[in-house]
Amino acid sequence: MNTPAAAGHAGGGVLDWRELRFDLPDDGPPRLLAIGGLAGAGEAALPVVEIEVTSTGRSGTAGKRHGEIYLLLSGPSLREHQWSVRLAAGESFTTVPAAFTLAGDYEQAVAALTRYRRALRRPHRDNAELSVVFNDFMNGLMGDPTTERLRPLIAAAAEAGAEYFCIDAGWYDDERAGPGDGGVPGWWDTVGAWEPSKSRFPDGLAEVTGAIRAAGMIPGLWLEPEVVGVRSDVGLPDEAYLRREGVRLTEWGRHQLDLSHPAAVAHLDAAVDRLIADFGVGYLKLDYNIDIGPADRLLEHNRAYLAWAERVMERHPGLVLEACAAGGMRLDGATLRTFPVQSLTDQQDDLLLPAIAAAAPTAVPPEQGAVWAYPHDDLITFGMVTAMLGRIHLSGRLDLLSPEQLAQARRAVEIYQGYRGDLARGVPRWPLGLPRWDAEQIALAVDCGEVAYLAIWRRHSPSDMIDVPWPAGYDLTPLLLPETADARWEAETLRITLPEPCSAALLRLSKTVEGPTCRET
Repeated sequence: MNTPAAAGHAGGGVLDWRELRFDLPDDGPPRLLAIGGLAGAGEAALPVVEIEVTSTGRSGTAGKRHGEIYLLLSGPSLREHQWSVRLAAGESFTTVPAAFTLAGDYEQAVAALTRYRRALRRPHRDNAELSVVFNDFMNGLMGDPTTERLRPLIAAAAEAGAEYFCIDAGWYDDERAGPGDGGVPGWWDTVGAWEPSKSRFPDGLAEVTGAIRAAGMIPGLWLEPEVVGVRSDVGLPDEAYLRREGVRLTEWGRHQLDLSHPAAVAHLDAAVDRLIADFGVGYLKLDYNIDIGPADRLLEHNRAYLAWAERVMERHPGLVLEACAAGGMRLDGATLRTFPVQSLTDQQDDLLLPAIAAAAPTAVPPEQGAVWAYPHDDLITFGMVTAMLGRIHLSGRLDLLSPEQLAQARRAVEIYQGYRGDLARGVPRWPLGLPRWDAEQIALAVDCGEVAYLAIWRRHSPSDMIDVPWPAGYDLTPLLLPETADARWEAETLRITLPEPCSAALLRLSKTVEGPTCRET
């Protein structure tokens, strides 16, 4: 390439182009996404790349030599990730794929990646329907579900407009051990059999999943399929677990299955098929909460895990699978090709979520990214807007809301249900720029050509006015706006007034005249 470069950008930090890297080591949580780019000088094109591999290690390096730029992209390697493969005569190995685009600016680059991700994604009806999910964990039951505690949440979630109700972690915990050592629950090192707890559900888990269906929702369950606790004997041979130099690995009280081994696959297939048959489960949240580190067959396992998930959905066509890894630790192209829903974060603070939700479309199409919404107190509109340009995942104690507060949340869900199908064809825009973590004013738009949806957040900004640059030729319709707020045109600028700190608004912008679109789609 003859493209001059001024700087490299990866994971929110600007680096000198000689040092552009986005390593993801195996010995700790990812520091950067598997996406990188170079900021172009002047009118130069912007190269952006994405490495598509799940939790196995990848790296990218950019440099300049003889006036030209080079990019070196890699999956796992021996030097950086302690991974290698030895090929015998006649054998072959396929490297991890990578995507590459040239664009005029970062919005065009992300738009191209968004279209690319959609084109390669496994087709699933949920990416068109964008169903609203309630999950009982975050700011809610926090891994301690029981029949008694779930019943009022089921009623409240149905009233709020949820279409799926997912029972999160703890439903299998028969010990009722409470908090354990190291900040993890007492059941942490006993998982793996995936049998429902009899003490938590005296009349059986089927009674609860039946109540979910009776309330008009589809029941779901949380699983962490790849792990088996050190105190859980599921009868698998050593070879069915990830090993290093032949020794089974243990991380934080857990072993990790190697799904390239048929015994590990048979164990999970039996568990998933049983849960679907016995409890009518239509949604599975598949989590991953350890970092196993370098392993002999880690890349083979990760590829086999995605293949296993595809086969599960082929056997159960109506099933929705959510990819989660302590939130968004597996936010990568390989996972996005397979799973219809991708968890973005485990953040529980309403005020911190907008920066995550607004930046997320750089890495995941809007219709795939699951964003938490915690309706409570006077932050109901703020919290709902945060999730309404992605996938709404309700959580928190909806059963403690007043009827008026629950109705407010329900109204936001109904508004979302009226336009959510548009999000599956839109591309993201950032009229105020990509958000910094501590930004006090944030804006995200999903531009669908003839219509766009714009979310604006005021956190603790001293100014109550937010001026958002936007082309002329659009009608403005407030979809969700606080009573004291205002939105109006000022020339080619949208002026949104949010008198109260920690408030947000959602607007629809409908194209009315011929002219340049906001973003090529």
